[in-house]
Amino acid sequence: MGAKVAGRRLDAEEVALWRRVTAGVRPLTPAAPAPAPIARQVPEPPPQRVSQPPLPPVRAVARARAVPGETLDGGWDRRLSRGLVPPDRTIDLHGHTLVSAHHALDHALDRAAQDGTRLILLVTGRPPRADDRESDRPRRGAIRASIGDWLAGSVHSGRIAAVRNAHPRHGGAGALYVVLRRNRNGG
Repeated sequence: MGAKVAGRRLDAEEVALWRRVTAGVRPLTPAAPAPAPIARQVPEPPPQRVSQPPLPPVRAVARARAVPGETLDGGWDRRLSRGLVPPDRTIDLHGHTLVSAHHALDHALDRAAQDGTRLILLVTGRPPRADDRESDRPRRGAIRASIGDWLAGSVHSGRIAAVRNAHPRHGGAGALYVVLRRNRNGG
């Protein structure tokens, strides 16, 4: 029986030529024992699609406590948006590096939690403009861009009820209000 190449059988002359070519060839690795014959495997049928009810929203399942910014009532939101609530404490992060600003924010949140502060005015500077992102000038707004992550990762994140943009009389686009929850443990 002749060998098969590229969809056709080799004739006797081609088989003899091929044997002469391969007779002097040594394998690079020791010859492995011939594999045992494999029983004919029946292909598995493709999995059938079964319609399942939609999963519940991840945020309802994954988080037991409310996310900062979702727990204020309408009265607080209205008074903040009109600039009617005076901040109890101001944290100004102008002139800080990212590291020193993060440290200053953590320290101020520690003090605010101890004092029972409810409203913090966090002065961050204005967010970066679109033309700043595409230019060769130094990037502006790095502290402002990091604030959300810093607050979420803070040991006091459970005490943060909301983060809102400040009213123009309190700094506008260059500042944020951080509303802390009332301490229910008497402190």
